Order: sequence, then C-alpha cells, then structure tokens
Amino acid sequence: MKNTANQIKNKVKNSKRGKLFFPDDFAALGTPDAIRLALGKMHKSGLLMRVAHGIYYYPKKDMKYGNTPIPPTIDEIAYGIAKRDKIRIVPTGSYALNTLGLSTQVQANAVFITDGAPRRIAVGKGRGILFKHTSEARSLAYKSRLLMLIVSALREIGEGKTTPQQLEIIKSHLANVSQKELNTDIQLMPLWVRKLLSSL
Repeated sequence: MKNTANQIKNKVKNSKRGKLFFPDDFAALGTPDAIRLALGKMHKSGLLMRVAHGIYYYPKKDMKYGNTPIPPTIDEIAYGIAKRDKIRIVPTGSYALNTLGLSTQVQANAVFITDGAPRRIAVGKGRGILFKHTSEARSLAYKSRLLMLIVSALREIGEGKTTPQQLEIIKSHLANVSQKELNTDIQLMPLWVRKLLSSL
C-alpha cells in the first residue's frame, strides 16, 4: 500500500499544476481501496484539493498571496469530467450568460447539456454542476467552444431581446473567433442567431 501511495504521489507531483485527477487515473498502481486511501491522505496534507466526490485537483498557486492554492473553476471541473467520460457538453442558462459577462446572476447549479448521462455533481457547499441529456446533436457539434457558448447564451436571452450593451459584449467575444471557425459553425446556428451575429 505504501508503494501505491508513493507512486500516486510521484505521478501527481510530476504533473502540471491545474490538473484534475480521478481514482481511475491510478488504476494500474494499486487496488481501489489503496488508491482511495492515498488520495485521501494527499488531500489532508494539502497536496491535492478534493473538489467533488471522487474528483481531486492539483492546484495552481497564487504567488501574490503567499503561495495560496487556487481552486479550479466550474469550467475546469465540468470539462475535466467530460474528457474523462468522453462526452460533449455545452454551458446553458444563466451560467452561459455569466461566463460571457452578459449577466451578473449566479445560480447554485451550473447547467450543461450533454450527450452523456444526466446527473448532478455536488461542488462545494450548496453548489453543483448539472448535466442534462439532449438528443439535439447540432447543439454539441460546434468546433469553437466560444461560439457554442455565445449561441447558448443568445438562446437563453431569446430572439429580439438582446440589449445594446449585450450586443457590444458579444461583438468583443466574436473578435476571438477565427473566420474558419465561424464559417464552419454558422451552419449549425438557428437562423435568427446567424443573422444577428452576421450583423455585428
């Protein structure tokens, strides 16, 4: 068991800070019980953060504030889970609006649609990530994650309901989308979104 713990610790320390870890990442190094025990000890020692059940994080450090560990963002956790489970996800609702700076409203659950199984992952006290299954493949087929987020946010606002301020923010985000990505993804957008983005 001690050998398992040492191997896991070495693997973590040799990784880049900001990486999420799941028990399955260490399956070749020992039994499930030994892995769980080792990760628990590393959490207690401060080497790893436990951000949700069965999800650990090798934190980045903020050198400005005494080498303080920086917790992962909701995006980092959600996309880490998506990568592990080989599923696609798209932020929706108020979370999509907040991420783009189109709203200051923050809800307890960050909601993502997915082609995977529906579930809720508790992240901290009273907060969570909610995965809602969708069979609408077009919503998940975007090449640009930013464009996918913009479209999701616009659908949440609704046709004809964007404010001039919101349009300016969306325009500034579009500057970070390549013409190649736009040309590819524009075919996936609802017609009214396509017209709106083309006018900016």
